Amino acid sequence: MEHIDNWASRAGRKRKLEAQDKEMLNLSMDELNEDLLERVLSWLPTSAFFRAASVCKRWKSVSDSASFKLACSEIPSREPWFLMVDPHLNQSTIFDSAERSWKKLNYPPLLQQSSNCDSIPVAASGGLVCFHIEASNFIVCNPVTGSCRELPPVHAAQENHSLLAVAMNAQNNQSYKLVLVSGELPKLSCKVYNSSTGFWGEEFLLRRKVGESQEFDSNDDNAVYFLSKAGNVVATDMQRSPSKQYSSVITVKDGEEIVYFLSSSGTIVSCNLTTKCFSEYPRLLPVFCEYSIDVVECKGEMLVVVLSEFFESANLRIWRFDDSVRSWNQIVAMPPAMSHEFYGKKVDINCVGAGDRIFICLNSAEFFRYVVCDLRTNEWTELPKCFRNGEAVEFMSAFSFEPRIEASV
Repeated sequence: MEHIDNWASRAGRKRKLEAQDKEMLNLSMDELNEDLLERVLSWLPTSAFFRAASVCKRWKSVSDSASFKLACSEIPSREPWFLMVDPHLNQSTIFDSAERSWKKLNYPPLLQQSSNCDSIPVAASGGLVCFHIEASNFIVCNPVTGSCRELPPVHAAQENHSLLAVAMNAQNNQSYKLVLVSGELPKLSCKVYNSSTGFWGEEFLLRRKVGESQEFDSNDDNAVYFLSKAGNVVATDMQRSPSKQYSSVITVKDGEEIVYFLSSSGTIVSCNLTTKCFSEYPRLLPVFCEYSIDVVECKGEMLVVVLSEFFESANLRIWRFDDSVRSWNQIVAMPPAMSHEFYGKKVDINCVGAGDRIFICLNSAEFFRYVVCDLRTNEWTELPKCFRNGEAVEFMSAFSFEPRIEASV
């Protein structure tokens, strides 16, 4: 009898729990208090949030709430968006890696003004993208919200220098730095804008790192030298996309900010902003092959992507520099079945890092491709083409940013 009573008691509790679960499933989002609603919505992917915000006025009003932006800032990371560069369009095209789809974003009004219509993106970090306009001016934009800030003009003395690199470092999406490296090797200078103060700092000179010898200089001003898979350097006349003219990456290592960029001779230059010195990575004399190269940052580390041709085959490999032995080590390579298609087509690559992934634009006179490499799994995925008015759109390069509503300009 006692056994039957216990069974009946357990069955009753089970029915009660099932009823409570059904009530929870029937709970409407409208019944959530404001704080809980904001926390739930903050975890949605950005594209999904904007779709949800179109459902009702209450959800739409959440995007302007300071407490909602605070909740969004507590999300550790978001799947990156890739801003595609096409100078012929007055709107932004992005690839949403979370939904694996192409999307359109209208340019903010400030970038649509006639004086800024020729602006091109030159750097990105966190949830922000920096655009370069004429007269050495810059506009920082949050592509998701459309908010923009035109930075103070660079001092006239900086305009007289040849701009080599533009790097951006966003900190917690509330402040950022914009770094300009100018001059000609070995005479380099640097200037930094800090959004916390709203001013450009004083320009300072970068000295060559003590103990480093002068790199080999070519007499051919038209030659660009690229690293080969063996650490050699190869001459080529390939031209980079205009948006990548000032391309560089910035990392923080042992508390020191370091900017990396490609010099006009193809060497990789490292500028330590903390110690105010620079160095060039080692290379050997050119060999008779053609290469294309780009520098990326992945999870705080500088990597190099190289497309080369060797023994009637094309190879796309990613390299890491080993400081202990001063040499380059390969970490992943595109499967030969994919890379062989590039042989003999004079393909140029433009790349950008995003966490454990590298987005690669491959362009030649014959074709264009977009490929994403996952460094953890060595998985290489070709992305679908972006079509507009029935025609595939060609993009020369891309910039990676996190779609963050709370990112402040």
